[in-house]
Amino acid sequence: MNISGATALVTGANRGIGRHLAAQLIERGAKVYATARRPELIDLEGAERLALDITSPASVASAAAVATDVDLLINNAGIATTATLLGDLDAAHVDMDTNVWGTLSVIRAFAPLLSANGGGSIVNIASGASWLAMPGASAYAVSKAALWNMGNALRHELAGQGTAVMSVHLGVADTDMSAGVSIAKTDPADVARATLDGVERGAYEVVVDEQTAMIKQMLARDPEELYAVLAQMLAS
Repeated sequence: MNISGATALVTGANRGIGRHLAAQLIERGAKVYATARRPELIDLEGAERLALDITSPASVASAAAVATDVDLLINNAGIATTATLLGDLDAAHVDMDTNVWGTLSVIRAFAPLLSANGGGSIVNIASGASWLAMPGASAYAVSKAALWNMGNALRHELAGQGTAVMSVHLGVADTDMSAGVSIAKTDPADVARATLDGVERGAYEVVVDEQTAMIKQMLARDPEELYAVLAQMLAS
């Protein structure tokens, strides 16, 4: 897909990866709807600010009624909690309601618009956690695994209308969300650049960093080996 001349909508565009995506889309010649629950926090010249809470059906419907010319939908908004599967169930719902059902709600609202505008593309910002569950964030890992396979399923369901679907996987980006995490982090500008390059070449999947690429490669091996490596990583 050629980004120059496209009309993109980016969720969670007020900071982090989402802001870099919106800025780079503008640089590449796209019209951009930059969305957030509080659009007044979006400080980005050249973007059309739009209120969007992906967990609110009414908010999603309102955004779709305004941004009718979208042909590139980038689902970046998400949440990462420390909820576990055997802990408080309401806490685990937070990850699922945002990362899975909220994203699907946006896709369902915009899929007809993408069809009307020639097919276009959908991008889901997933995670290396789609493939490897880390202790202390298991609800998040489950939600990102679901998001990854949602993209795989939608690729089939939307093929008839010509809509491409791409998933983006990365470890930890250097954003506000990861401020308390003391591990190697990826520059969010690099994540945005790799994502948009993937859109332009029609990729099904983009793996941003070496650590995530290693995790993907290890999926073909015995799971016992993968989790032995994880144990070593956590011990070091």
